[in-house]
Amino acid sequence: MNLLIILFLIFLGIVLLLIEFTILPGSAVAGIGGLLVFAYSIYLAFSTYGSLAGFLTLVFVMIVSPILVVKFFKGKSGKKMILKTVLHGMANEIDHEKVKIGDIGVTIGRLAPMGKIKVNNEVVEVRSTGTFVNPGEKVRIIQIEKSLITVEPLSLD
Repeated sequence: MNLLIILFLIFLGIVLLLIEFTILPGSAVAGIGGLLVFAYSIYLAFSTYGSLAGFLTLVFVMIVSPILVVKFFKGKSGKKMILKTVLHGMANEIDHEKVKIGDIGVTIGRLAPMGKIKVNNEVVEVRSTGTFVNPGEKVRIIQIEKSLITVEPLSLD
């Protein structure tokens, strides 16, 4: 009967580790629970069946259990849970041929201090120099850094 309990505890530990990696990643509750169940199954094997059975259980838990978890993720059902999509691009890609420093655009919404403007028939997200700019006002592009465009209102001239 104790052998069945030990086998059940090992199975439960593997299931808890799979839950930790798939359903509750980062919570550590299921992972810690799985490790505690593994530890109790090893203790039970040592106390009930002696050193040989205890060490065999320890080897199984330390070597075979991780292999089973890895095989699960490499298998058909595990591959369905793995994200394969690769994202390319940036949040605000700027076409440097159409949008240049010195261009004048019109604010679409309020820049407080971030917002959108229309410049050269392109709608881009911009940052003002710190002042709030109302919708419909003209602004000039003063700086372009990677995906960040900085503008200033024309009324400051």
